[in-house]
Amino acid sequence: MSIRVIIADDESLMRSGLKLLLGAAADIEVVAEAVDGVEAIDLARRLSPDLVLMDIRMPRLDGLEAAQTLLSDPEHPQVLMLTAFGTDDFIHRALQSGAAGYILKDTPPEELITAVRAAADGTRTLSATALATLMSSRPSASASGQDPLANLSTREREIAEAVAQGLTNAQVARALFVSTATVKTHLARIFDKLEVTSRVQLALLVNARR
Repeated sequence: MSIRVIIADDESLMRSGLKLLLGAAADIEVVAEAVDGVEAIDLARRLSPDLVLMDIRMPRLDGLEAAQTLLSDPEHPQVLMLTAFGTDDFIHRALQSGAAGYILKDTPPEELITAVRAAADGTRTLSATALATLMSSRPSASASGQDPLANLSTREREIAEAVAQGLTNAQVARALFVSTATVKTHLARIFDKLEVTSRVQLALLVNARR
């Protein structure tokens, strides 16, 4: 089954380029294009795509507000932010709205396609630049002398480290020779112990130790 995608960007050249790039992937289908947030919401509600690739700066309604509106619907697509702006405030607002990830427009093509696939599957993803921006805004755990993973078991630490490297549940399961269901169970405990709600927050916490 193809991943059905709507591209929302006010620049026609960017939309055309993204359509060509994503359309070249055998498992991705671009079903519509939107020029602003209002049109993105309307198209998403009518076409029920798997994912909306959303720019931030758009007329009428920006991508952050459009994402928040879409993600508040009972049945909604995943939303992956694709923007030229890697500011701390934008990244936090996007993730708080429930966006599946935050990718910058200078991301290499193959990484963008990987991010689309991951986001459509519900896996949170950040570009390296966006992750670095968030890391720089956090105090270092090592500076405080505290290990945020101290309360985790050995297996939970292994899974937390693997997730922080960007591995999916299936990849973690294969690497550790356990079932995907076991990984999910451990992740639920990890999230509860560390008081995080997403894989991105977990990655930030793990990477803050380094």
